[in-house]
Amino acid sequence: MIGVGYEGLSVDQLVERLTAESVEVLVDIRLTPLSRMPGLSKRALSEALSAAGIRYVHDRRLGNPKDNRPAYADATSQAGIAARGSYREIISNGDGAEAVRELAALTEHHTVAVLCFEADESHCHREQVIAAVADASVLI
Repeated sequence: MIGVGYEGLSVDQLVERLTAESVEVLVDIRLTPLSRMPGLSKRALSEALSAAGIRYVHDRRLGNPKDNRPAYADATSQAGIAARGSYREIISNGDGAEAVRELAALTEHHTVAVLCFEADESHCHREQVIAAVADASVLI
């Protein structure tokens, strides 16, 4: 499993990267899969990926709430630490935990990419999703 941010990429560049990584399934973990960048909103992205033989899945259960996002820019600040703690709660309980388990199971049989916006994974909640999936995979 890999994490990928589409910041600074065109849809063609994103598809090329995923193809180069032999990705079979892209799981979009944006709460709302919209983008101002052409081709990177849910429907257009799904169509571009399908044309490349990559399955698209949107899982809003793994989305980071809008009010929790700004603090991710600085992981070492009190706000950044609190934002990560808040998101950890989301993916450790209820629907979020179920989504993590399902994603872990998907990675057992497929090469999966987890998608969000930020180019730098350390500024994005996908870093926590990947870690949670790795932990869940140990239990499968």
